[in-house]
Amino acid sequence: MAAGVRLNRFEGSNLESFEFYLQHSGEHEYVLRFLTKHLPAKFKKIGADKSSLAVLGVGSGGGEVDVQVLSLMQSTVSTLPITADVVEGSTELVAKFKASVMKTDNLQKIPFSWHMMPSEEYIQKAKGRGDVKKFDFIHMIQMLYYVDDLAETIKFYHSLLNKNGIIMIIIESANSGWDMLWRTFPKDLCSETVPVYRSSLDIVASLKSLGLKYEERFIPNTCDITECFDPSSKTGQRLLSFLTFRGNFYQSFTPQIRADILNLLRSKCSTEKEGRVSFNSDLSCVFVYA
Repeated sequence: MAAGVRLNRFEGSNLESFEFYLQHSGEHEYVLRFLTKHLPAKFKKIGADKSSLAVLGVGSGGGEVDVQVLSLMQSTVSTLPITADVVEGSTELVAKFKASVMKTDNLQKIPFSWHMMPSEEYIQKAKGRGDVKKFDFIHMIQMLYYVDDLAETIKFYHSLLNKNGIIMIIIESANSGWDMLWRTFPKDLCSETVPVYRSSLDIVASLKSLGLKYEERFIPNTCDITECFDPSSKTGQRLLSFLTFRGNFYQSFTPQIRADILNLLRSKCSTEKEGRVSFNSDLSCVFVYA
């Protein structure tokens, strides 16, 4: 995939659909509750015998989760200075992230380095320099769908870990509604933007092939997609467009494919109760250890 394509995957209308889905699904709230429960113990382990901590966010988006992660790290290991590097290709999302940093007083103590480029470009430049910065905590949240070579990407970032360092990967769970949908219709849904769909199944397979130590935990999550089954609903249309990563669901597929997708969403990807359809959007958090 061309770097320019990936660079703009969440700009303009794609960004609007992405942000609408996050708001409608409450995904970040589910993630943050999980992180608040599990990360403090990880941060204490990482910070043992360290004089400072270096954090790298890859595909950080608008920084909604990054800001919370850094604040949580500050409160957990309050005596250690922290640096933050950010790799993100979307100019709109980087601007949003920077605005959040400016509004958050405690983050003013953290020096940020902004790398406005896709992961592949960051890797290429880092390898070219030779003297690569190492990190104590690297997080990759909902971004490994977009990399060209999954195993090589994980291998490279793992090589950047300091002693006791951890990579945190958050991605759709195997057998979630997302996984069921995209693996059922790969020829119809995969495109230049998302050439290969990946879930935790693929992450774990790569980690095993690399012989890396990891731990997988689940983040239960659901999203109400009831309105997806009302053709006149604008909310339903926006959700369907994001679920299939298309600008317009009803204009992007044949009537038969649309019907098949809607049937799968209701019958296999969701549960139905009291007239509401809840899409299974479970996530996996995979901790990879140095």
